Amino acid sequence: MLAVSWDTVRLFLHVLAATVWVGGQLTLAALVPALRGLGGNVTKAAARRYNQIAWPAFAVLVATGVWNMIAERDHLHGRYQTTLTVKLCVVVVSGVAAALHATARSRAGLAVFGALAGISALAALFLGILLAR
Repeated sequence: MLAVSWDTVRLFLHVLAATVWVGGQLTLAALVPALRGLGGNVTKAAARRYNQIAWPAFAVLVATGVWNMIAERDHLHGRYQTTLTVKLCVVVVSGVAAALHATARSRAGLAVFGALAGISALAALFLGILLAR
């Protein structure tokens, strides 16, 4: 068996948190039409429950992202740094859009901020894979 290192733990936690943050948004978006059909506040209850794991996952993403930057500090130049900067901006957009979605009161606000949160989360995931080389 291969040895487990702190790099392995760091990357595992980052990918696990990304799975919850990005995958959860995609799953919840797919379930919303079915949940609406159940009536009442089922959709809101599901979103509240998801937020209970999504925001801690986002915090883990940020923390392990900082840890990744420290671990990869030798690569922080040129195109790698440019890609990382774009990823950081996209991560901020994802977090802000998700927060605005969580507090939106109109259907338009929910739709726009939800879509922006999801698309930017997917973009951050793609850029993270690009950085992993």
